[in-house]
Amino acid sequence: MVLEDCDEDFDTLQDAARLAKLPHSIVRTVSAEACLRLLRDKKLKCEGLPTLLLMDLNTSVDDGREMLINIRQDGALKTLPIIVLSTSSNPVDLKYCYANGANAYHVKPVNYTEHLQVLQQIFTYWLDSVTLYD
Repeated sequence: MVLEDCDEDFDTLQDAARLAKLPHSIVRTVSAEACLRLLRDKKLKCEGLPTLLLMDLNTSVDDGREMLINIRQDGALKTLPIIVLSTSSNPVDLKYCYANGANAYHVKPVNYTEHLQVLQQIFTYWLDSVTLYD
């Protein structure tokens, strides 16, 4: 699942998923509220939760910080791996995210090629190398 409100960044993510030969489908939300609602809806319907959540910290609609806390306080969602992707390299943001349960924090490169490479590395690490809890 992806929380990303920028179409260009989402297009780059899809390109990286294709290059990484990702067998998973990608569900996109554009606001923290919609993302949390979808996660809780999947939980209530006993549908499979996403393998991981790639989350933009600052969207044009709302803020991912509160969503991070809500996910970590929800017993059924708290083990979901959360990877923050943000343009912010502010140490306050990094500290906040890690203190509130983010599993990783990546600063989005401005350059398309570098952004693509970072996303491919994320996919390879989290979906090929790590043993995730179901």
